[in-house]
Amino acid sequence: MRSPGAAFSEGQSPSATELLPPFTRRVYAGAVSTPALARRLGLADAVVLGLASMVGAGVFAVFAPAAAAAGGWLLLGLVIAAIVAFCNATASAQLAASYPGSGGTYLYGRERLGSWWGFAAGWSFVIGKTASCAAMAMTFAAYAVPEPWQRPVAIAAIVALAVVNSLGVTRTAAVARALVVVSLLALAVVLATVTTGTPGWRSAEQFDPGPYGVLQSAGLLFFAFAGYARIATMGEEVREPRRTIPRAIVIALALAVLLYAAVAVVLLGVLGADRLADSSAPLVDAVRTADWAWAVPVVIIGAAAASLGALLALMAGIGRTTMAMAREGDLPRWLGAVHPRFLVPHRAEFALGIAAVVLVLLVDLRGALAFSSFAVLTYYFIANLAAFSQPMGQRMFPRALQVIGLVGCAVLAVTLPPIGAVVAAGVLLLGLVVRLLLRRTA
Repeated sequence: MRSPGAAFSEGQSPSATELLPPFTRRVYAGAVSTPALARRLGLADAVVLGLASMVGAGVFAVFAPAAAAAGGWLLLGLVIAAIVAFCNATASAQLAASYPGSGGTYLYGRERLGSWWGFAAGWSFVIGKTASCAAMAMTFAAYAVPEPWQRPVAIAAIVALAVVNSLGVTRTAAVARALVVVSLLALAVVLATVTTGTPGWRSAEQFDPGPYGVLQSAGLLFFAFAGYARIATMGEEVREPRRTIPRAIVIALALAVLLYAAVAVVLLGVLGADRLADSSAPLVDAVRTADWAWAVPVVIIGAAAASLGALLALMAGIGRTTMAMAREGDLPRWLGAVHPRFLVPHRAEFALGIAAVVLVLLVDLRGALAFSSFAVLTYYFIANLAAFSQPMGQRMFPRALQVIGLVGCAVLAVTLPPIGAVVAAGVLLLGLVVRLLLRRTA
């Protein structure tokens, strides 16, 4: 691959803009007629946005189905998911440091592998994370209100957070920070009361789930780790991206792993694998088992705050990827507009909100989670492939990590519940076919 400065004759010095990657250079050179996003996020803001994306998805939604798949081997599934997530995180960090624009793997795929790979990554992200938005909104509503009101409340949450995101990225980070603090404090109270109040710990049931069961639990648990991608997709709004993005991704992932491990140990110890697998609200059941009924509202508040935090960060990341795809013509170009005052992709944000509302009206929580997991694993497969192709001058991590990530994403994807995987693969293929037809008729 020719170096960025190769086009300049001897004695000429290329400008900083001319040294950018081709797609990013076109954005800053004015080929895309929208203002650039503002770099307002520091390390703490980026870590909070990533952590907010992970906490709500994992702690309150994933452990029960993972236990149903793996039983007492749940912790092994968690370890596998964490290893794959770490490999994916290093790939995302390495790519984001070299290509600090909005769009995440959509941008990286275009720059390293070609436009079709970039489109596949961006489309996977948009459809998978839109399903995740619906899932998080429904999770919030399930904890916050009784059944008859859950869908209206889920829709109201999506609309409210779309408005927050449209008012500027610093407001997004501020609200995410507050929600993370509330959810983490609630989890701390729960873990403290359970470990001190329970009359005894159960031994984990030792039925043999087989390799498939353990891998399926890892695939489900991986969904909970996927939030660090939100940091990379916001690369155009992070200060000192080459330094900040890799650090933020690793820190957020490490904090999430520690939190999930603590919660998994407590839930297995207090409830046992069988009861955990059957529970619709494991942390609530664990608190009740520990005879600390007063803490049940704390769990509910924490679950609601965590789900809103994840929804907020999800919507911010999807909006940026949609904007990047629209800039390049892979989605309608009007979605690439940036608000002149708030400097956010406001049209993409509201289009996402409409799509998420439609999903809330049409699908259930399990269907949304299965669909999202397959699409996200496809996204990270392409991220690892793009990182593997980077030359030594851009490398921060050994290629072996990307190989592990590639294999891990493929294996976990095929162990997911078949219906969700097949539907997601069909929607991904449909997007590729539509793009092909549009290109041929253009």
